Amino acid sequence: MKKLILVTSPPACGKTFISKQLAKALNHVVYLDKDTLIPLSKQIFAVAHQPYDRSSIFFEKYIRDLEYRVVLDLAMEALEYDDIVLINAPFTQEIRDLDYITTLRAELKKKQAELVVIWVDTNPKVCHQRMIDRASDRDMWKLNHWDEYILGVNFNPPLSLKLENQPDSLLIFHNSSDEEFEESMKTIVAQLEAAVANRVEIPRTRY
Repeated sequence: MKKLILVTSPPACGKTFISKQLAKALNHVVYLDKDTLIPLSKQIFAVAHQPYDRSSIFFEKYIRDLEYRVVLDLAMEALEYDDIVLINAPFTQEIRDLDYITTLRAELKKKQAELVVIWVDTNPKVCHQRMIDRASDRDMWKLNHWDEYILGVNFNPPLSLKLENQPDSLLIFHNSSDEEFEESMKTIVAQLEAAVANRVEIPRTRY
């Protein structure tokens, strides 16, 4: 079965590094990063004469959902050409919206594909230090208002996404230490490769 993989987590959990390492380790994979759209988003801020602030009301209202829609459209198209599409993006709201997930799974079914959510589980203290170390402008508000910010972040895995008939529907990637990373990488890559290898090809009608 083809797979659309969403690698998700709160910021600074190691999502981007893990996504890239998974993409390198898997066979027949298309890697997409929502952050690739940031230059376009910055242009929207500029045209609207708004300060560049990805924590702003303007971003939430006019840009955020559009970024997700575009990266998913790219993923759906890519599934026509390869077995796995992996998206690196937080999806913080979407993965806890069961209506959204149900609709996405239905769209994927039309392409003989399944949804896999990989949740990166990292200790909040480790995330804080990683955010300091990476010194990104998108983290400025979070770091300056850490106590306020962390109260609104849900570090719990979205367990409601787990399906009994699909063992890889929700996978937890533990990433608070190098040892956890190595063990999770080995286990999850093996599980995903096995699931894709067992898929049955459905003949396509040619018009």
